[in-house]
Amino acid sequence: MCGIVGGIAERNLVPILLEGLRRLEYRGYDSSGMAALNAQAELNRVRSIGKIKNLEEKIAQSSAGLQGNCAIGHTRWATHGVPSENNAHPHMSNDQVTLVHNGIIENYKALKTKQQAQGYRFESETDTEVIGHAVHYYYQQSNNLYEAVKQASSEFEGAYAIGVICKDEPDTLIAARKGSPLVIGLGIGENFIASDVSVLLPVTQQFIFLEEGDIAKITRSKIEIFDNKGNAVERSITTSKLSSSAVELGEHKHYMHKEIYEQAQAVINTLEGRITQETVLVSGFGRGAESIFKNIKQVQIIACGTSYHAGLVAKYWFEDILRMPCQVEVASEFRYRNPVVQDNTLFVTISQSGETADTLAALQQINQIKQAMNIVTLSICNVSESSLTRESDLIYLTHAGPEIGVASTKAFTTQLVVLALLMTAVGKVQQRMQSAQEKRIVQGLQKLPQLINNALQHESTIEKIAELFADKEHALFLGRGVMYPIAMEGALKLKEISYIHAEAYPAGELKHGPLALIDENMPVIAVAPKDGLLEKLKSNIEEVKARGGQMIVFEDEQSNISSDDSFEVLKVTRNVGRITAPITFNIALQLLSYHVALIKGTDVDQPRNLAKSVTVE
Repeated sequence: MCGIVGGIAERNLVPILLEGLRRLEYRGYDSSGMAALNAQAELNRVRSIGKIKNLEEKIAQSSAGLQGNCAIGHTRWATHGVPSENNAHPHMSNDQVTLVHNGIIENYKALKTKQQAQGYRFESETDTEVIGHAVHYYYQQSNNLYEAVKQASSEFEGAYAIGVICKDEPDTLIAARKGSPLVIGLGIGENFIASDVSVLLPVTQQFIFLEEGDIAKITRSKIEIFDNKGNAVERSITTSKLSSSAVELGEHKHYMHKEIYEQAQAVINTLEGRITQETVLVSGFGRGAESIFKNIKQVQIIACGTSYHAGLVAKYWFEDILRMPCQVEVASEFRYRNPVVQDNTLFVTISQSGETADTLAALQQINQIKQAMNIVTLSICNVSESSLTRESDLIYLTHAGPEIGVASTKAFTTQLVVLALLMTAVGKVQQRMQSAQEKRIVQGLQKLPQLINNALQHESTIEKIAELFADKEHALFLGRGVMYPIAMEGALKLKEISYIHAEAYPAGELKHGPLALIDENMPVIAVAPKDGLLEKLKSNIEEVKARGGQMIVFEDEQSNISSDDSFEVLKVTRNVGRITAPITFNIALQLLSYHVALIKGTDVDQPRNLAKSVTVE
């Protein structure tokens, strides 16, 4: 979604904020802008549509030049109003107050009508502009920027993270959040704000995470934070362990390609300290995890997008291996359908960023009722300093490292690893799993990094297979059992970054509709591990072949699916188990979508209309 960066310092902040905006590119955006107060307290602004380099060029060409030691910047992902320079942030009110905003003001129409009656003119189609006018209105009464933001924010319904500066208070930056993340970065004689930690790593590793309803008054030497009741509060300072180099491309052309190749190490990092040679360490799930797991009777998983697919894989594991009920639901549906939640449920939320709006809202909904029920919440997340982790009873971090590409790769893989550890830990505590089975699962997970690296060795062959999609607009993915969610993930990746319409079906559903789509223009991708459903899948593949479809099969070396001119068969791996097979086969599907996107000439890391972190509905 939209990205925020800002700061107040002794030095010119424009180059620093430009670098911050580049680091925000991964969130997805269509325009960007920056405003700065110079030494003469003059407030200047530059905005541009398109890439950050367009903004940089406009700044360099601006007659007055943009510079200042109090500045805010923004990358916009359009919600209200088309991508345009007028709709780009920062937004100004009467050349006095300017701000950047992430989120949605749901009652902006009512506020706009009210402000127009007060004499305010609107220059954009955005909801954000009402924030600036509201702050300006209250500033005229109080001559105090903090008080103006405090009074204005009481009128807003919806979600927001904002950074506000005023030409009449050039030594102050105000930050506020409700429903959207915002972090303060601490420097020496300078302080910063940003949407996430990675943006500020070149200038600091000391951070304060604003909590829901907080408003912060920031100067070069001091930070004052007030809660939603206006009380002065202290928020803890966190030292980030991330390095600024962790988000560099290195030798790779795209972040997605880099992150595909980082998956073996990401799995090693996720497993480190959480298993022995033969067992899963239940204590890794947090204090009291063993007694909690002993009493649960079912699991409820809530997630969105790729994380939802990870949850679907886990459902097969929990029910097949442990015989424990497991429900999986899309967060945006769960939070609005008045769901029935049972006692003794482990409520699991999954999110790469920990800021996914619908998943976070579902967790907050459960937190309101769980006191009257025996419900425990567990968040599986890649970001320790996130809203999701702060609101959960138990936290289990994936340790995937920064993921910049919008199409999630290593986050998905490490989520599956964590879900396998969770399933094994619950099975162990409840004695639904014998020690010999636990040992086999642990040993399989230990082999996973090498299995991933082996799968990556097929990239050149997959690159050739991708050429079959050069003129294709549609594709069908098939899988059975635990491979059906992997087929869903493969279809999602292909549509996300190559813009090919792709669907996934359980292979047994071919006769119930999808078979009507099969012809020479419809590539069909099947995932074929050597398991109890292989012979059934082979029959489905023959059905496609008989109707002239182009068949692409990713198989186990022992699956022995016959090949002819209408078939492309790639032996991805050999004799993998129920836990490692979904992860290993998914690597090949990731590479396929990547190389198809290259052929199609799309923007791999920042596909159109999509954002990395969906922090609003």
